[in-house]
Amino acid sequence: MLWSRELNILRGHSGDGVAPREAAAEEEALVERARRDPRAFAPLYVRYADPVYRFCYRRLGEPEAAEDATSQVFLKALAALPEYRSGSFRAWLFTIARNVVIDLYRERRIERLPETAPDPIDPGPTPEEVMLRAESHLGVQALLAALSPEQREVVELRLAGLNGAEIAQVLGRSHGSVRALQYRAAQRLRDVLAHGTQRGGAQCD
Repeated sequence: MLWSRELNILRGHSGDGVAPREAAAEEEALVERARRDPRAFAPLYVRYADPVYRFCYRRLGEPEAAEDATSQVFLKALAALPEYRSGSFRAWLFTIARNVVIDLYRERRIERLPETAPDPIDPGPTPEEVMLRAESHLGVQALLAALSPEQREVVELRLAGLNGAEIAQVLGRSHGSVRALQYRAAQRLRDVLAHGTQRGGAQCD
């Protein structure tokens, strides 16, 4: 079965619950320290800089724009940290990231993500990214282009590590709506990957 585990992740059958208690407590402690002393914000930056950059890159399609957006996200987050109260810090941070990307879309008049944009260079793919690259060698951007805008945004946030509840918070949707979008996206990606693999096999014969 083609990448069944990773497709199940997108469906919400795995990894869609509350973060482990220890990880949540550790993050709460990091946030609390950063609220008291801005110099203690560094561990949060280290933890989330790469996921935020990848999310911005997939939305904007330009490395420089993604770097600019990532810088803005963390500057805004640091400035707004005293206002943060409770809940998922990750969802709060990606809400800022989404708003920054929307603002850059307007400023730069980027109407859509170029389908030919290369994948950002990284030390190694996550399991979800492995699934998206797949055996057919289809690029992430080409696969994402096969999704509706709503499905695509959910998948991009999923790839950034957010769970269903956090994605719902970022997008202002119900958890049920997000789960439905994840399921339809997984079905669509399964179809695209299956067809791409078949074509690749035919070309190799």
